[in-house]
Amino acid sequence: MKTHTRTLTSELPIEKPDAIDAKDLSTKTNTLTPELLHKINAYWRAANYLSAGQIYLYDNPLLKEPLKLSHVKPLVVGHWGTTPGQNFIYVHLNRVIKKYDLDMFYIAGPGHGGPAIVGNVYLEGAWTDVYPNVTQDEAGMKKLFTQFSFPGGISSHVAPTTPGSIHEGGELGYSVSHAFGAAFDNPGLIVACVVGDGEAETGPLATAWQSNKFLDPITDGAVLPILHLNGYKISNPTVLSRIEHEELEQFFRGCGWEPFFVEGDNPETMHQLMAATLETAIERIHEIQDNARENNDTTRPRWPMIVLRSPKGWTGPKVIDGLQIEGTFRAHQVPILVDADHPAHVKDLESWMKSYKAEELFDKNGRLMPELAELAPKGDRRMGANPHANGGILLRDLRMPDFHVHAVNVPSPGAVNAQDTLVLGNFLRDVTKLNQDQRNFRVFGPDETVSNLLGAVFEVTNRQWEARKVNNDEFLAPEGRVLDSMLSEHQCEGWLEGYLLTGRHGLFNSYEAFIRIVDSMFSQHAKWLKVTLELPWRRKIASLNYLLASHVWQQDHNGFTHQDPGFLDHVINKKADIVRVYLPPDANCLLSVFDHCLRSRHYVNVVVAGKHALPQWLTMDQAVAHCTEGIGIWQWASNDQDSEPDVVMACCGDTPTLEILAAVSILREHLPALKIRVINVVDLMKLQPHTEHPHGLNERDYDSLFTKDKHIIFGFHGYPWLVHRLTYSRANRNLHVRGYKEEGTITTAFDMRVQNDLDRFHLVQDVVDRLPHLGSKGAYLKQTMQDKLIEHKHYIDKHGEDLPEIRNWKWSASE
Repeated sequence: MKTHTRTLTSELPIEKPDAIDAKDLSTKTNTLTPELLHKINAYWRAANYLSAGQIYLYDNPLLKEPLKLSHVKPLVVGHWGTTPGQNFIYVHLNRVIKKYDLDMFYIAGPGHGGPAIVGNVYLEGAWTDVYPNVTQDEAGMKKLFTQFSFPGGISSHVAPTTPGSIHEGGELGYSVSHAFGAAFDNPGLIVACVVGDGEAETGPLATAWQSNKFLDPITDGAVLPILHLNGYKISNPTVLSRIEHEELEQFFRGCGWEPFFVEGDNPETMHQLMAATLETAIERIHEIQDNARENNDTTRPRWPMIVLRSPKGWTGPKVIDGLQIEGTFRAHQVPILVDADHPAHVKDLESWMKSYKAEELFDKNGRLMPELAELAPKGDRRMGANPHANGGILLRDLRMPDFHVHAVNVPSPGAVNAQDTLVLGNFLRDVTKLNQDQRNFRVFGPDETVSNLLGAVFEVTNRQWEARKVNNDEFLAPEGRVLDSMLSEHQCEGWLEGYLLTGRHGLFNSYEAFIRIVDSMFSQHAKWLKVTLELPWRRKIASLNYLLASHVWQQDHNGFTHQDPGFLDHVINKKADIVRVYLPPDANCLLSVFDHCLRSRHYVNVVVAGKHALPQWLTMDQAVAHCTEGIGIWQWASNDQDSEPDVVMACCGDTPTLEILAAVSILREHLPALKIRVINVVDLMKLQPHTEHPHGLNERDYDSLFTKDKHIIFGFHGYPWLVHRLTYSRANRNLHVRGYKEEGTITTAFDMRVQNDLDRFHLVQDVVDRLPHLGSKGAYLKQTMQDKLIEHKHYIDKHGEDLPEIRNWKWSASE
């Protein structure tokens, strides 16, 4: 057996460089006594047997009678390739949990590794604790097998239905991010994160290796990544499995890790090597933490990680129909086709499953042998029962400051300007300060906290940063409540999700256009929330809160690339029980909305707010009432109190609100007899029928606001068709939405609105076009508006800024 730097190998022939350091783990290759080695291997066989049974068997779970095709599921689906390796890892983690009394849980990154984790959670008893009908006997084993990838059962990957899981293994790339999110502020926790070598090729995962620059060994827990190199994806080799040993080691050292290699295919040798390596890794983690905590050593450590190289489909079928299976891509999914077209394969399946010798592992009633059951940890130390993996159990309410303290004084509508997110930053500073000792609130963002004007939080905390610092750095420290020093939306989202899923609170602030980078991550989290609502044993967690600033209407210098409000369209596709979308028109409304969002549970809250100075419309008392209702008539801007309106002017979002009110002021000046009703929408989902969303208005209330037949000119923050989607079934079909229509460039703020027909001049023209009874007065006003549009264009071309009457416009109560 060859040994190499921090490397343990077995008989698997892999090209490696000559040993470059005598310091290795060869002295620990007899970590396991013969008796313990025998038991661990038997436990691993039991997990492999249960895994294969889940993929294939419908009946005859202990193979007490010869296997028949009728015992096999009509549709065999699942993934075997990653499963035995994960079973191997799990049993060894169980051993070190018991030896060192570890608080540890398991994140399964490889896609569709469900059979492994479900089987192990069942063996340790946690599955039966949660699902008492799946008993630890032959009848329960049959149910365990039948439910897997079966109608009404469980999915083939690690899902919310799996006790001990915070990570959905269907979409790849986020395991390490979730692991670090879980470890933040959990100083006693170790997160064992298994990374598939296919998963390692995704962009988010490749970047996630840098997360070790943000983990504080004093105040945070630890992440133990275990890269499982089994060589193949569905039908291709994996990159990291095909590069030289030296290159792979250098890669991880370059990322700041201390890699330990366990490589081979001989079970007996591999058990010894894995046991020794895991002990070394755990002891190294404890050394790092003890040194940091006892000596206040803030030097960034080189955390250990493990590279496990084992065959794809290890211990599975070797050759079927003349084709090699184990150790090839053919082991990735179902290694043996067993159906009516392949009846001879029934014997192959039976032979494979009998190779695990289930009669040595389970008694005649299907119970795991007591001496094997003793290998699993007890109680909450079982990875399937760890409270951190059901974070709602640990969730504590935030200590919330009084947001009224930060109210903008609004003596009359539009009398003052303010920067909404700047005001919110002061509130978030107080939230951060009040919860510092609880260590359960963090702000996440890809280097945009200051840019989005939330910099007040740095009055009470720092950015967490473990890498080198230089003199001109700002707010960098080994410990802080802000994680925004990594320019990766994927990592910020993944960290926050892991943080929330383990029972804490937080928010993600981002430029609106680039939140689209995590569209799919949002989808996965929303699906997780939806499924967990249906599981009584899953406790609700704190909401995922997005603050989208630097939005589509405020990109004077960034231009077209930064203009995309489409995240809202994506969000509302998810279940109504989960998603909430808020577009507060001013700072006081933003404070009220965010106070609500931070207190909420089990939602995805999307809040869109601007950072540029804009008019402020409502006092704090008015804002609280308005946000509580979510939608309402602004009586102070309307003049239809004594009669039916001629037109309804509606708005949703800070910039559309400004332009709608500016258009109303023009209409009221030039057409004083025109009756106008102004409606503002804060809660976007109010537009949807109450039968579709719990916040939606019923038909009576909607018609009361919008009328059944009057023209509605609606200024909307995002793409116009989103409002049409939400209101398509309403009685009033006279809805005309103006919003972003994919026009933009580097230009002035007002010209952005002009290019998308959301400006006051176009809105006035729209009203005139809808109301032919205005006659010549309307025609003259429309011409005036057209003249204004031409004047605007000439002015910005010459002066590079908007007309003074635009920049200095104020709403007047006398209008």
